[in-house]
Amino acid sequence: MASMTLKFTKMHGLGNDFMVVDNRQQVMPLEATMLTKLAKRKTGVGFDQLLLVEYPEHSDSQFKYRIFNADGTEVSQCGNGARCFAHFVRDQGLCNANDFWVETNAGRIKLSLREDGQVQVNMGIPSFEPDQIPMVAAQREPFYPLDFDGATVEFMAAQIGNPHAIFQLGPVDDAPVAELGAHLQNHSLFPERVNVGFMHILSPTEIDLRVFERGVGETLACGSGACAAIACAVINGLCETSVKVNVRGGQLNIDYAGEGEASFLTGPATTVYQGELNL
Repeated sequence: MASMTLKFTKMHGLGNDFMVVDNRQQVMPLEATMLTKLAKRKTGVGFDQLLLVEYPEHSDSQFKYRIFNADGTEVSQCGNGARCFAHFVRDQGLCNANDFWVETNAGRIKLSLREDGQVQVNMGIPSFEPDQIPMVAAQREPFYPLDFDGATVEFMAAQIGNPHAIFQLGPVDDAPVAELGAHLQNHSLFPERVNVGFMHILSPTEIDLRVFERGVGETLACGSGACAAIACAVINGLCETSVKVNVRGGQLNIDYAGEGEASFLTGPATTVYQGELNL
């Protein structure tokens, strides 16, 4: 491959960090070996996900939004990344609107920049049907059993751009995030792998959450994971429809009125620096 200079911006949403590239005027190499090299924190840029800004395929959207995990795999949705995406296109002068639509591999989502600097993302309508998650199960259940470490544990499941399995546990500091997350991420139950959430319900309007993301490991925040956790909690009568979610990197707010309704994610986005790479 010939040498090229790549312009990028480093951003994060509550510690879930990203390398953001405007891929319309330059062409980002997307080979997995290149992406994993750039994702390494000691020798590369370091990121949980790479975010690409591309031209939309349809006229009803302003941009196309693509996401690649640190292991080089492409995924369909990233809520924390979507907020950073919104600030990036505004900061770069690519869009002057406060509200706009972007295409993802999971469908169109609406981004709204608020006066306080936070961004609200319409994450779409969660699905709980096994074939849509996708998940191997005979039928939809509120809780699914799993054999782990000599015991049977139960989890809830939802799809909101990405597949998610959610465990309701005690204090998240005690949760077996690395062990159970790695075990379930590549389990035969989930043909496209799965993000694994560990939720502790503090009250009907507040939870603590840790998430082990497929292709990344545990991150400081996971926007789609927060939406999936609240969606599962709401349909099972475990919390109210507007909930504060405490993640390792800070606080997210999720609004979800119930099955068949869209989930809304609100939180901050931060630019760290801009740079150039000689690839």
